[in-house]
Amino acid sequence: MTSYFVHPSAIIDEGCEIGEGVKIWHFSHLMSGCKIGRECNLGQNVFISSNVILGNNVKVQNNVSIYEGVICEDDVFLGPSMVFTNVLNPRSAVNRKSEYRQTIVRKGATIGANATIICGNEIGAYAFIGAGAVVTEPVTPYALVVGNPGRQIGWMSEHGSRLHFNEENIAFCEVSGKQYILHNNTVRSSNG
Repeated sequence: MTSYFVHPSAIIDEGCEIGEGVKIWHFSHLMSGCKIGRECNLGQNVFISSNVILGNNVKVQNNVSIYEGVICEDDVFLGPSMVFTNVLNPRSAVNRKSEYRQTIVRKGATIGANATIICGNEIGAYAFIGAGAVVTEPVTPYALVVGNPGRQIGWMSEHGSRLHFNEENIAFCEVSGKQYILHNNTVRSSNG
């Protein structure tokens, strides 16, 4: 008996590592060699390529393809129909499988619906990528990024609230009350 749920229409290739409490929904496909942590939720029509690593409690919404070279740490949220790439200059007639670039999405980050992440970039911990944004460069932890090309317009808390820093470069999360400090264009929580 498995310790995770797989909808009958999903395809799980032999050789996948799937953690306890995972839910894999309609028409999803996991390729051999992928590693899925505990308590992840893979929505409808999700594709996970070989060698992809998802940490614990990763939420992958409908119609997301995660290609080789992508690593998502714990508590990452991938919005509906967001896109990862893994080659900078794809051509149908040119095999570039040896040119995959790694993309890392750090702990607690959110990537909004229909956003595109160009390969080779790191999305910092608790960063928030707005719906439809196109990320072409690394994203700082806690950054709020929107637009095409993506540009940082502010900062977000670990609970997903916009941070508003005062003259002393201190902000409080409206949801948790947690304090954040901005120093040298870097945000950290007051207890970390």
